[in-house]
Amino acid sequence: MSRWRRLSELGVLGMNRRNIELTQLENPRHLYPLVDDKLKTKELCGNAKIPISSVLGKAEYHVEVKALVAELEGHGDFVLKPANGAMGNGIFVIRDAIEEGWMSVGGRVITSGELAYHAESIISGLYALGGKPDVAFVEERLRIHPDFEPIASDGVPDVRFVIYQGVPVMAMTRLPTNRSGGRANLHQGAVGAGVDLETGRTNYAVVHTSPVDEHPDTGVRVVDYLLPHFDEALRISIRATDETGLGYVGADVVIDRDRGPILLELNARPGLAIQLANRAGLLPRLEAVRKADVQALDLEDRIALGRQIATAL
Repeated sequence: MSRWRRLSELGVLGMNRRNIELTQLENPRHLYPLVDDKLKTKELCGNAKIPISSVLGKAEYHVEVKALVAELEGHGDFVLKPANGAMGNGIFVIRDAIEEGWMSVGGRVITSGELAYHAESIISGLYALGGKPDVAFVEERLRIHPDFEPIASDGVPDVRFVIYQGVPVMAMTRLPTNRSGGRANLHQGAVGAGVDLETGRTNYAVVHTSPVDEHPDTGVRVVDYLLPHFDEALRISIRATDETGLGYVGADVVIDRDRGPILLELNARPGLAIQLANRAGLLPRLEAVRKADVQALDLEDRIALGRQIATAL
């Protein structure tokens, strides 16, 4: 039996099928800017009273960079991001102000000149989808929840939910490592741990494609770990997705130390590694949602349906 036939029998969703059957058919193109542009996502969710991180400043044009950097001088911690970035590229996470400028998460000194150069690179489109001109913006740095501290290194984990037609079908948490530079990004070496939708406990974990039971830096077991505020995070992800009008979305939620679950961003082309992290394929769950009459279901009913499907499959 070929590898591809075996993956198909396991219900693994591939990139081509995702692109054709989900992102193209379920996600109208004119709605993409609502999730591709992080500032528009914040506005959308903020208007719906969904918790979001605060924006401290932004620069849309190169001439605005000097003023933005000046506003940040002496500011202890923040995150500089491209509004239209992807895969965690172009993000500076600052943890403290120092005499030379700032100290990044990971222990690198960032001068005001370097910060300005990075913001200008963002505006030039270096990290943007399609390389188009972008907006550099600064937001508050969220704090790691104490329950996550044993299973994360020098960064803040997040929880990724895949929502299909308003129904949660799969979840994972992404745990920063030294290798990932403190970022919750699987491509850069973070741990991806699948999460049971019913219990909020992790059920399997990988680094890239290799299974792991323990965090590579802390040595703490990452499987069968109960995530804090999971039910609330799940509800926030669905509410945010409902606001977009998109049918197939990845929603990323951070559990902040002080504020609890906060919507970080949305993605109209969610990656497929969540299947590895859960040791389960998405296709059977998506098909089960298609067969259900979800239009008449309220939020709580859709959560119940998603959990029922995940448990059955």
